Amino acid sequence: MSNSSNPVYRRRLLAHRIGIALSFAAMLVGLAFLMWILATLLIKGFGAISPALFLETTPSPDSDGGGLMNAIVGSLMMVGAATLISTPIGILAGIYLAEYGEESWFAQITRFVTDIMLSAPSIVIGLFVYAIYVANVRHFSGWAGTFAISLIAIPVVVRTTDNMLKLVPNSLREAAFALGAPRWKVAMMVRLRAVKAGVVTGVLLAVARISGETAPLLFTALNNQFFSADMNRPMANLPVVIYQFAMSPYENWRSLAWGGALLVTFSVLALNILSRTVFRQKTQR
Repeated sequence: MSNSSNPVYRRRLLAHRIGIALSFAAMLVGLAFLMWILATLLIKGFGAISPALFLETTPSPDSDGGGLMNAIVGSLMMVGAATLISTPIGILAGIYLAEYGEESWFAQITRFVTDIMLSAPSIVIGLFVYAIYVANVRHFSGWAGTFAISLIAIPVVVRTTDNMLKLVPNSLREAAFALGAPRWKVAMMVRLRAVKAGVVTGVLLAVARISGETAPLLFTALNNQFFSADMNRPMANLPVVIYQFAMSPYENWRSLAWGGALLVTFSVLALNILSRTVFRQKTQR
């Protein structure tokens, strides 16, 4: 009896086709909402894109003009500092988990805590930094915001590094050990170098994750209407400015909020595309 006349085969084929059709329909629904969001941002935010947006500070209430220079610079400073803090800590912790994760109880606890922090609400992390830092120094600051988003980025880098290092074949490690290389050198010079593209991808994804965080910065960096490069003072940042301006009754502020939302969205989208493109190119080579 051929497969086409087999009732079991026909049922399985029908279930397979239904599953593929439902998956394709779900993908189309997701893409439709994504295109809707991007189209709305382009339509309402493109009109606010101008040189003034990057060269002028946030305007006072019920005034014309102005820009988001102070918020853009503040976000770049805090995200940049958080990246410098979280990258070495996350990579080193990921190496430790990959090398000693099956041998040490401390590594098992570290992995468990990392998984919890990955799923922790960002507002909880913001409140934590507020309680242990802002409440003690008695003022908001860019450093407090940096510490908050660093705690969000570190688990992403740790988990990505750990997973990437586990993909290195054991034969490569054994060959390095056979040549007399110590364990730390095998981890740093052999395993990490073999998956450096994946680790860079994890760092870029962590940067994309923290670039749009609003809740932690509300409790730590707060905001600043004026330009300030002092990280020890309240600092303007794009997510908080977008939140405050979008809720305001002033048309000019709402227009700037749409422009800032467009900047954040396409910056995060560019980082995600870059991370996946770099990883794919390295894999093909």
